Amino acid sequence: MERASIFSSTKDIPMERQRILDRILSERLIPVVRVDRREQAMEVARALLEGGSHIVEITMTVPGAKEVIRELSQSLPNDVHIGAGTVLNPKMASVAVEAGARFLVSPSLNVDVIRLAHELQVLVIPGAMTPTEILAAWDAGAELVKVFPAGPLGGPQYIRAIRAPFPDIRLVPTGGVNPENAREYILAGAVAVGMGGELVDKGWVREGAFHRIAERTRIVLEALAASPNKA
Repeated sequence: MERASIFSSTKDIPMERQRILDRILSERLIPVVRVDRREQAMEVARALLEGGSHIVEITMTVPGAKEVIRELSQSLPNDVHIGAGTVLNPKMASVAVEAGARFLVSPSLNVDVIRLAHELQVLVIPGAMTPTEILAAWDAGAELVKVFPAGPLGGPQYIRAIRAPFPDIRLVPTGGVNPENAREYILAGAVAVGMGGELVDKGWVREGAFHRIAERTRIVLEALAASPNKA
């Protein structure tokens, strides 16, 4: 408990990382873009921005992810932060940052990725499942810890249980989070949520109904903004 208290007072991080962290903590949503084609990723990112999100995670599984990240980083406004998701190792992290990613998200814990992210001055959100992994990620310097897969682990109840011994660790549940339960995760103590297919509906993407993604994003952001944070 004492260790968590020491780390909790805001970590001393560079201004650019702090700026992205503040935006995530403000909007409470990290939209995850995992689609089949590069052009779809570009359209989805623009729809998310239209819906009010200034955070966009492009997973490295998207075909041409490096080029998508580069183009979005250069074409969207400066207050839109493009990150890379499904970053599994330092090599992938380097490729993503070189393309312009300003934050990195992993589904698992790799301390070398955290270390490299800090060397490259980008925010890093490692994935963790167990209490041991969550604390290890925080101790390694992560500003946020992605709890994955949150739904199968127990949903908001799991977040509430983790918050009991680790009240100061900033948790971002992902996997099983949807527009209907996102608010419950915030009430349970999460500082933000990650949302992929539940936000970026693949059917809408195939149909080209990107306006529906924009509208859903707007609704989710409004619901999260109205949720008192228990952190």
